[in-house]
Amino acid sequence: MFDSTLPFIATALLLAGFVKGAMGLGLPTVAMGLLAVSMPPAQAIAIVIVPAIVTNIWQTFGGPYFRDIIRRLWPLLIGTAAGIWLNAGSLTGPYARYTTIALGLLLALNAIIGLSKLNFSIDRQNEKWVGGIVGVITGMVSAATGVQVIPSMPFMQAIGMEKDELVQALGVFFTVATLALAFNLTTAGLLTAATALPGAVAMAASFAGMFIGQAVRTRMKPDLFRRWFLIAMIFLGLYLAGSALLKIHA
Repeated sequence: MFDSTLPFIATALLLAGFVKGAMGLGLPTVAMGLLAVSMPPAQAIAIVIVPAIVTNIWQTFGGPYFRDIIRRLWPLLIGTAAGIWLNAGSLTGPYARYTTIALGLLLALNAIIGLSKLNFSIDRQNEKWVGGIVGVITGMVSAATGVQVIPSMPFMQAIGMEKDELVQALGVFFTVATLALAFNLTTAGLLTAATALPGAVAMAASFAGMFIGQAVRTRMKPDLFRRWFLIAMIFLGLYLAGSALLKIHA
Protein backbone atom coordinates (compact mmCIF):
# COMPACT_ATOMS: atom_id res chain seq x y z
CA MET A 1 0.00 0.00 0.00
CA PHE A 2 3.06 2.23 0.20
CA ASP A 3 4.16 1.90 -3.45
CA SER A 4 2.49 5.09 -4.64
CA THR A 5 4.08 7.08 -1.82
CA LEU A 6 7.66 5.84 -2.19
CA PRO A 7 8.86 8.87 -4.25
CA PHE A 8 7.32 11.19 -1.67
CA ILE A 9 8.95 9.25 1.20
CA ALA A 10 12.32 9.38 -0.56
CA THR A 11 12.05 13.14 -1.13
CA ALA A 12 10.97 13.84 2.46
CA LEU A 13 13.81 11.77 3.95
CA LEU A 14 16.36 13.23 1.53
CA LEU A 15 15.45 16.71 2.74
CA ALA A 16 15.37 15.59 6.39
CA GLY A 17 18.78 13.95 6.00
CA PHE A 18 20.14 17.11 4.38
CA VAL A 19 18.99 19.17 7.37
CA LYS A 20 20.60 16.70 9.80
CA GLY A 21 23.83 16.72 7.81
CA ALA A 22 23.91 20.52 7.68
CA MET A 23 22.76 21.24 11.25
CA GLY A 24 23.50 18.05 13.22
CA LEU A 25 19.86 17.42 14.13
CA GLY A 26 16.32 17.52 12.80
CA LEU A 27 15.88 14.28 10.84
CA PRO A 28 12.84 12.88 12.73
CA THR A 29 11.32 16.33 13.20
CA VAL A 30 11.53 17.32 9.53
CA ALA A 31 10.60 13.86 8.26
CA MET A 32 7.56 13.62 10.54
CA GLY A 33 6.39 17.08 9.53
CA LEU A 34 6.66 16.34 5.81
CA LEU A 35 5.27 12.80 5.87
CA ALA A 36 2.31 13.81 8.02
CA VAL A 37 1.08 15.93 5.12
CA SER A 38 -0.08 12.75 3.35
CA MET A 39 -0.34 10.06 6.06
CA PRO A 40 -1.24 9.61 9.75
CA PRO A 41 1.59 10.26 12.24
CA ALA A 42 1.55 6.60 13.36
CA GLN A 43 2.34 5.48 9.81
CA ALA A 44 4.97 8.20 9.42
CA ILE A 45 6.70 7.18 12.66
CA ALA A 46 6.85 3.55 11.52
CA ILE A 47 8.70 4.67 8.38
CA VAL A 48 11.04 7.16 10.06
CA ILE A 49 11.99 5.14 13.13
CA VAL A 50 14.72 2.90 11.66
CA PRO A 51 16.61 5.68 9.78
CA ALA A 52 16.35 7.80 12.93
CA ILE A 53 17.83 5.07 15.12
CA VAL A 54 20.71 4.30 12.73
CA THR A 55 21.70 7.93 12.09
CA ASN A 56 21.49 8.75 15.80
CA ILE A 57 23.69 5.78 16.77
CA TRP A 58 26.23 7.07 14.26
CA GLN A 59 26.11 10.49 15.95
CA THR A 60 26.19 8.93 19.46
CA PHE A 61 29.68 7.52 19.04
CA GLY A 62 31.06 10.39 16.99
CA GLY A 63 32.90 12.07 19.87
CA PRO A 64 34.83 11.50 23.12
CA TYR A 65 32.15 12.67 25.58
CA PHE A 66 29.97 9.55 25.87
CA ARG A 67 30.70 8.77 29.55
CA ASP A 68 30.30 12.38 30.66
CA ILE A 69 27.02 12.64 28.75
CA ILE A 70 25.63 9.53 30.45
CA ARG A 71 26.67 10.87 33.87
CA ARG A 72 24.93 14.18 33.27
CA LEU A 73 21.87 13.11 31.31
CA TRP A 74 20.86 9.75 32.79
CA PRO A 75 17.75 11.22 34.51
CA LEU A 76 16.67 12.80 31.20
CA LEU A 77 17.25 9.52 29.33
CA ILE A 78 15.41 7.36 31.86
CA GLY A 79 12.60 9.88 32.18
CA THR A 80 12.14 10.01 28.41
CA ALA A 81 11.98 6.22 28.10
CA ALA A 82 9.48 6.11 30.97
CA GLY A 83 7.32 8.84 29.45
CA ILE A 84 7.22 7.05 26.10
CA TRP A 85 6.19 3.83 27.83
CA LEU A 86 3.54 5.56 29.96
CA ASN A 87 1.89 7.15 26.90
CA ALA A 88 2.22 4.08 24.69
CA GLY A 89 -1.45 3.94 23.65
CA SER A 90 -1.64 7.48 22.30
CA LEU A 91 -0.92 6.52 18.67
CA THR A 92 -3.75 4.01 18.44
CA GLY A 93 -6.13 5.15 21.19
CA PRO A 94 -9.33 7.20 20.94
CA TYR A 95 -7.39 10.47 20.69
CA ALA A 96 -5.10 9.34 17.86
CA ARG A 97 -6.89 11.59 15.36
CA TYR A 98 -5.63 14.62 17.27
CA THR A 99 -1.96 13.64 16.97
CA THR A 100 -1.49 15.50 13.67
CA ILE A 101 -2.74 18.69 15.31
CA ALA A 102 -0.35 18.18 18.22
CA LEU A 103 2.51 17.43 15.83
CA GLY A 104 1.89 20.60 13.82
CA LEU A 105 1.71 22.80 16.91
CA LEU A 106 4.91 21.27 18.29
CA LEU A 107 6.78 21.89 15.03
CA ALA A 108 5.69 25.52 15.06
CA LEU A 109 6.47 25.95 18.77
CA ASN A 110 9.94 24.43 18.41
CA ALA A 111 10.71 26.74 15.48
CA ILE A 112 9.44 29.82 17.34
CA ILE A 113 11.65 28.97 20.33
CA GLY A 114 14.60 28.54 17.97
CA LEU A 115 13.98 31.92 16.33
CA SER A 116 13.48 33.74 19.63
CA LYS A 117 17.05 32.95 20.78
CA LEU A 118 15.96 32.89 24.40
CA ASN A 119 18.85 32.07 26.72
CA PHE A 120 17.91 29.76 29.56
CA SER A 121 20.38 28.46 32.10
CA ILE A 122 20.11 25.66 34.65
CA ASP A 123 22.57 25.28 37.52
CA ARG A 124 24.61 22.09 37.55
CA GLN A 125 23.18 21.17 40.96
CA ASN A 126 19.61 21.26 39.57
CA GLU A 127 20.08 19.68 36.16
CA LYS A 128 19.44 16.08 37.25
CA TRP A 129 16.03 16.52 38.88
CA VAL A 130 14.96 19.02 36.22
CA GLY A 131 16.21 16.61 33.56
CA GLY A 132 14.08 13.80 34.96
CA ILE A 133 10.91 15.91 34.77
CA VAL A 134 11.81 17.19 31.30
CA GLY A 135 12.44 13.61 30.19
CA VAL A 136 9.02 12.34 31.28
CA ILE A 137 7.26 15.23 29.54
CA THR A 138 9.35 14.80 26.40
CA GLY A 139 8.67 11.06 26.38
CA MET A 140 4.91 11.48 26.64
CA VAL A 141 4.94 14.06 23.86
CA SER A 142 7.16 11.84 21.71
CA ALA A 143 4.92 8.80 22.17
CA ALA A 144 2.01 10.79 20.72
CA THR A 145 3.76 12.72 17.95
CA GLY A 146 7.15 11.13 17.18
CA VAL A 147 8.88 14.45 17.94
CA GLN A 148 11.42 14.54 20.78
CA VAL A 149 12.61 18.14 20.81
CA ILE A 150 10.14 19.71 23.26
CA PRO A 151 11.09 20.40 26.02
CA SER A 152 14.33 18.36 25.79
CA MET A 153 16.10 20.67 23.33
CA PRO A 154 15.78 23.87 25.40
CA PHE A 155 16.88 21.87 28.46
CA MET A 156 20.07 20.56 26.82
CA GLN A 157 20.91 24.01 25.54
CA ALA A 158 20.36 25.43 29.04
CA ILE A 159 22.81 23.17 30.91
CA GLY A 160 25.85 24.69 29.23
CA MET A 161 27.38 21.98 27.07
CA GLU A 162 30.14 22.76 24.59
CA LYS A 163 29.12 22.64 20.93
CA ASP A 164 30.72 19.28 20.09
CA GLU A 165 29.52 17.73 23.34
CA LEU A 166 25.99 18.98 22.67
CA VAL A 167 25.98 17.41 19.19
CA GLN A 168 27.04 14.05 20.64
CA ALA A 169 24.57 14.42 23.52
CA LEU A 170 21.76 14.93 21.02
CA GLY A 171 22.80 11.68 19.35
CA VAL A 172 22.73 9.81 22.68
CA PHE A 173 19.37 11.29 23.67
CA PHE A 174 17.67 10.69 20.33
CA THR A 175 19.03 7.12 20.20
CA VAL A 176 17.46 6.28 23.56
CA ALA A 177 14.20 8.03 22.64
CA THR A 178 13.85 6.38 19.24
CA LEU A 179 14.68 2.91 20.62
CA ALA A 180 11.98 3.36 23.28
CA LEU A 181 9.57 4.58 20.61
CA ALA A 182 10.41 1.58 18.41
CA PHE A 183 9.42 -0.69 21.32
CA ASN A 184 6.03 1.06 21.49
CA LEU A 185 5.53 0.71 17.73
CA THR A 186 6.40 -2.99 17.81
CA THR A 187 4.02 -3.62 20.73
CA ALA A 188 1.24 -1.75 18.91
CA GLY A 189 1.81 -3.78 15.72
CA LEU A 190 2.84 -0.76 13.67
CA LEU A 191 6.26 -2.13 12.67
CA THR A 192 5.40 -4.91 10.23
CA ALA A 193 6.68 -6.40 6.97
CA ALA A 194 4.66 -3.73 5.14
CA THR A 195 6.97 -1.02 6.51
CA ALA A 196 10.16 -2.77 5.36
CA LEU A 197 10.30 -1.36 1.82
CA PRO A 198 9.39 2.25 2.70
CA GLY A 199 11.78 1.99 5.65
CA ALA A 200 14.61 0.89 3.36
CA VAL A 201 13.85 3.73 0.94
CA ALA A 202 13.78 6.16 3.86
CA MET A 203 17.12 4.84 5.12
CA ALA A 204 18.86 5.23 1.77
CA ALA A 205 17.41 8.68 1.17
CA SER A 206 18.27 9.94 4.66
CA PHE A 207 21.92 8.86 4.37
CA ALA A 208 22.18 10.45 0.92
CA GLY A 209 20.73 13.66 2.32
CA MET A 210 23.13 13.60 5.27
CA PHE A 211 26.18 13.26 3.05
CA ILE A 212 24.97 16.13 0.86
CA GLY A 213 24.26 18.28 3.93
CA GLN A 214 27.69 17.59 5.40
CA ALA A 215 29.36 18.37 2.07
CA VAL A 216 27.72 21.78 1.72
CA ARG A 217 27.85 22.71 5.43
CA THR A 218 31.08 24.66 5.07
CA ARG A 219 29.80 26.54 2.02
CA MET A 220 26.56 27.85 3.49
CA LYS A 221 25.83 30.59 5.98
CA PRO A 222 24.56 28.52 8.93
CA ASP A 223 22.62 31.31 10.64
CA LEU A 224 20.77 32.25 7.45
CA PHE A 225 20.01 28.62 6.63
CA ARG A 226 18.79 27.97 10.16
CA ARG A 227 16.54 31.05 10.14
CA TRP A 228 14.78 30.15 6.88
CA PHE A 229 14.53 26.52 7.92
CA LEU A 230 12.78 27.48 11.17
CA ILE A 231 10.43 29.86 9.36
CA ALA A 232 9.51 27.06 6.94
CA MET A 233 8.84 24.72 9.89
CA ILE A 234 6.46 27.27 11.43
CA PHE A 235 4.40 27.37 8.24
CA LEU A 236 4.51 23.60 7.86
CA GLY A 237 3.42 23.08 11.48
CA LEU A 238 0.55 25.53 11.21
CA TYR A 239 -0.55 23.95 7.93
CA LEU A 240 -0.57 20.47 9.48
CA ALA A 241 -2.49 21.58 12.56
CA GLY A 242 -4.98 23.65 10.54
CA SER A 243 -5.70 21.03 7.89
CA ALA A 244 -6.09 18.27 10.50
CA LEU A 245 -8.48 20.44 12.51
CA LEU A 246 -10.59 21.12 9.42
CA LYS A 247 -10.80 17.39 8.64
CA ILE A 248 -12.01 16.62 12.15
CA HIS A 249 -14.76 19.22 11.97
CA ALA A 250 -15.69 18.54 8.32
